[in-house]
Amino acid sequence: MRELAPYLKLYKKHWFSLSLGMLLAFATLVASIGLLTLSGWFIAAASVAGLTIARETFNYMLPGGGVRGFAMGRTAGRWGERVVSHDATFKLLADLRIFFFKKLTPLIPGRFSKLRDADLLNRLVADVDAMDHVYLRLISPIIVGTLGIIALTVFLCWFDMTIGLTLGGILLSLLLVWPVLFYKLGKHNGTHLTQNKAKLRIATLDWVQGHSELVLFGAEPRYRQAITDHQDKLLKNQFKNANLTGLASALLLLANGWTMVLIIWMAADGMNGQPPGPMVAMLAFATMACFELLMPIAGAFQYLGQTVESARRLNEVLTATPDIIYPESGTESCKQASIQLNNVSFQYQDSKEYALNNVSIQLQAGKKMAIVGQTGSGKSTLLQLLTRQIDVTAGELSIGEHPIQQWTEKGLRQNISVVSQRVDILNGTLKDNLHLAKPDASDRELATILHEVGLGHLSDGSGLDAWLGDGGRQLSGGEKRRIGIARAILHNSPILLLDEPTEGLDKQTEQQIMQLLEKHSVDKTVIFVTHRLIGLESMDSIGLMEQGEIVELGTHKTLIAQEGLYHRLHQRL
Repeated sequence: MRELAPYLKLYKKHWFSLSLGMLLAFATLVASIGLLTLSGWFIAAASVAGLTIARETFNYMLPGGGVRGFAMGRTAGRWGERVVSHDATFKLLADLRIFFFKKLTPLIPGRFSKLRDADLLNRLVADVDAMDHVYLRLISPIIVGTLGIIALTVFLCWFDMTIGLTLGGILLSLLLVWPVLFYKLGKHNGTHLTQNKAKLRIATLDWVQGHSELVLFGAEPRYRQAITDHQDKLLKNQFKNANLTGLASALLLLANGWTMVLIIWMAADGMNGQPPGPMVAMLAFATMACFELLMPIAGAFQYLGQTVESARRLNEVLTATPDIIYPESGTESCKQASIQLNNVSFQYQDSKEYALNNVSIQLQAGKKMAIVGQTGSGKSTLLQLLTRQIDVTAGELSIGEHPIQQWTEKGLRQNISVVSQRVDILNGTLKDNLHLAKPDASDRELATILHEVGLGHLSDGSGLDAWLGDGGRQLSGGEKRRIGIARAILHNSPILLLDEPTEGLDKQTEQQIMQLLEKHSVDKTVIFVTHRLIGLESMDSIGLMEQGEIVELGTHKTLIAQEGLYHRLHQRL
């Protein structure tokens, strides 16, 4: 249960609305019990009065008005309670999603980058939604039920102390036993239900996102069968849950019936020494009505297992410490956008070997350096260090003569532009995706950049308001890459990091992009990572990486003259 503690603290922000919701729920409960109790007494008293001379003096109007008042109060209270409590709960869940997202963002990239997109989406949506059970199905019913039992006991004790305490004791015992019993019965199944729901969403999203490739390679039936298997497990969990719900309702109705029999038997000889009369009907109907306050409790604790499991999944993110912690105040900019690596080494947690080993680079501001090497030589790891997605294991890395650990995240992002191998396209318009790099860019400026990177045709039709779809499904891989280049140009930072910027482009487009990058990288500090030895003659220096080390360093002419590994690779092309 301690998994729920962090979420209970969030209730402080909406304490007034949540308290008002519980107050309206209590008022509705009083009106509901009062309606049935007064109706029972009124019908019995009117029947007795009709058989005696009291029919001429019996006040039919006042009880009838009370019945109507309770009926209207019950309807209005139920509506008001739903509006207030659900509005507060929705606001609470919105705050929780924002809070969760703020905690999640610093963790990626990092160890949480291994989580599937569907798993993260399930935590952000389904697991957060499950937290509404904490208030709507746990806190509110327990508090309202306790207050209702106290109020009913006091009311009945005014007529008969023994009957009032007996009924109150039975209700209190059920309030204490029922939740624990059905929490135990539903805990194991609720945990598996939450896990299987997440697995089903992950499998379904994998199938949807990769459907074309799965069909192409004949693997689609296997993935579809995985969805069916997860769905069957989830249906079994839901079936068991439905059985527990039916069992809880049946046992509660049974307890209600036997309790009513007991109360009627106790009142059969009269109350407080008075002969039996219409008050017996009042007690019977009051007993029947009071079990309404227990109805939500069994179901609530039956779902507690799901809620606790969802809370545990959320807490894995909320309590995690980011691998990279940026200072709240530090370096925001620099006069000279230089890059220095002094004996830098890096080792991944799951690896015994170093991805980078004693790498030293001195790149002055405004100079351009190419990093070449085969796949797996450590080129992308070097860029991750420069953007501080990971931290060095040993050595020193400085940007603008300031250790990278002293840079704030905002300052580092403003001073570095990156064209990565994977360009993320948001499910929005073309303008929205370009405004990520420069929010204040005019439409004319955006259209010019698109034309320069060879994407002028995208502005046809809907223009910059053209919808790109989820992940840019309407774009080819080359078009996505050029949007990434357009963003880097718009960002216009003093340091430019290029990770295979022309990968997937034809030769003609590649030459155009290289000329464009050269045009927009004047006086910028550039690191160009590639495994294709094309256009490197214009670079101020070239570093050849092999197994995490820079084995050759120099200009194109120098490395060719050395007739080393770079020379042999160049001759093969």
